[in-house]
Amino acid sequence: MNIGLGITGSFCTYKQILETAENLTRHNHNVIPIVSNAVLNMDTRFGKAEDFILKLKEITGNEIVSTIVEAEPLGPKNVIDVLAIAPCTGNTLSKLANGISDDAVTMSAKAHMRNYKPLVISVSTNDGLGLNLQNIAKLLNEKDVYFVPFRQDDPIKKPKSLISDLSLLEETIESAVKREQIQPLLLSSK
Repeated sequence: MNIGLGITGSFCTYKQILETAENLTRHNHNVIPIVSNAVLNMDTRFGKAEDFILKLKEITGNEIVSTIVEAEPLGPKNVIDVLAIAPCTGNTLSKLANGISDDAVTMSAKAHMRNYKPLVISVSTNDGLGLNLQNIAKLLNEKDVYFVPFRQDDPIKKPKSLISDLSLLEETIESAVKREQIQPLLLSSK
């Protein structure tokens, strides 16, 4: 499959994202990395943006899609079979739920969904059970939108925070292509 991998600014998940991209390519999927402005430009305590981008290119063997201009043709040219946004921050959830496409990731989602192809969301947000709960609910009711199963990542210290289990991303993608939501959607805490 040609899998678009939209990556947004949940920097703490980047090690897992690189492992996930490596796993997808190992299973003979063509992974096209699409990154938000934060991913492209922000150095954090989790690493330098440039190092992450270089590693992503090395793993996938593809150029990074990082602008609206580069992302928009993905839809009309029918380039990808499924788009997985992993991690999908609360900011990106909000944009998707409200039809905002102001970066490469959200534009690729808009362009991709015009072809009625599956969009897979891997939640990673500190306010999933707060302000972003309404956006999750809205997206759960959208046709062609599927979620990687998620849980509270720290119910005591961060009771509103949700994170998907990235080990289930490939299985979620395979189910989404068959138009099925992987179950259970809500996982128990670790």
